[in-house]
Amino acid sequence: MRVLALIGTILLALGLTSGVAAGAASGHHTGLLPDGATWVADVPASWNGTTILYSHGFGPLAAQDAPDDETRTALLGSGYALVGSSYSGPSWWALASAVDDQFGALAAAGRLTGRPRRTIAWGTSMGGLVSAREAEDAGHRLDGVLSTCGLVAGALNLNNYQLDGEYALAHLLAPGQDVKLVRFASPDEASASAAALTKIATDAQGTPAGRARIALAAALMNEPGWFTGPTPPADYAGQEVQQQQELSQFVLGFVVTGRYQVELAAGGNSAFTAGVDYRALLTGSSHARQVRSLYRSAGLDLDADLATLTRDAGIRPDPQAVRTLARTSTATGRLRVPALDVHTTADQLVPVEQEDWYGEQVRRAGAGALLRQAYVGATGHCAFHPAETIAALHALESRIGTGRWGDAAEPGRLNEAAGGTGRFVRFDPPSLTGARR
Repeated sequence: MRVLALIGTILLALGLTSGVAAGAASGHHTGLLPDGATWVADVPASWNGTTILYSHGFGPLAAQDAPDDETRTALLGSGYALVGSSYSGPSWWALASAVDDQFGALAAAGRLTGRPRRTIAWGTSMGGLVSAREAEDAGHRLDGVLSTCGLVAGALNLNNYQLDGEYALAHLLAPGQDVKLVRFASPDEASASAAALTKIATDAQGTPAGRARIALAAALMNEPGWFTGPTPPADYAGQEVQQQQELSQFVLGFVVTGRYQVELAAGGNSAFTAGVDYRALLTGSSHARQVRSLYRSAGLDLDADLATLTRDAGIRPDPQAVRTLARTSTATGRLRVPALDVHTTADQLVPVEQEDWYGEQVRRAGAGALLRQAYVGATGHCAFHPAETIAALHALESRIGTGRWGDAAEPGRLNEAAGGTGRFVRFDPPSLTGARR
């Protein structure tokens, strides 16, 4: 008996057991990975054999194993083990290390619980991009991936369309003001630019011309015309009001300061305006009719503004930064396991248009049968009810268990699985404006 117990201990330490009851390993665990990242795991006493590898979003490098406390409690109560790492950096944009750190955390948790019967990667926001990349490097470690509000179009697209909108704000509304948009030397420099752009967008709201140009910048940034309220405004003017509120109250302060973190990780600026045809960009935007209408109401020449943006565009990328983000922070679409993406229809930080770009990448890679995308008819970044994301998790589990999607990821089934409280809708996301890959 002592020999058998010793063998069991050795197998557990090596992570070679399968379907081990986790009673002895239950509780809250933390640890340190070789590269300095921390990890955290929560294991219920009655483990159901499934481990969820959770990837957190952009922000401080602190280990998390669930998107929020309510979801964590529900998952643990249903028997799931949860694990996640902090990532090791070097900045909050930690894509260079995140996938390895996450798999390192998974291995560390496996040494406590034994080998899971099933492992699902789940990421939110930037973590959704982490999970998308994990799905391309799953090996035998993952059975499926859930991405919620995921930044699945990657850093190169993100940096480009955000820069397009920021450039339009600065150049059309404050042409005499020297607002730095890229290559920030410090967090303070980025914060100063964010404050300057926020003031520009706030001051311009007072005139019809200012509102028209704000709508143009918002269109280039893929900003939805729905920020608050139970339903989106029906008229173009009302949509612009909400876009201006998004930009001035939330988005600019976040994304401009965030650019410093991305540049720090990339070793330079990956975005560009030089050579961009801004008339063509707007033509491809789902907000083009709104912009044209507001320009007509303001008595402004839209063609002249677009020509000015195209003529004066001069920001060029740093090639090494482009290569770094292409390697670390871009999804190829070459899925190796089933994946379910969930997005709100109006997301201010990670536009739902990213799903259109990502879906096309997956189809081009020949992996379309593995991907399903579902949409919650709501406004806000990651603004899901816990029941909605857990319903999506169960849909993914159905696909893993049966080998087919069936109608598991259809709105009706997801709403039913969410206890009748789900807000899933049929939705076809528009094309991502500013996507240059």
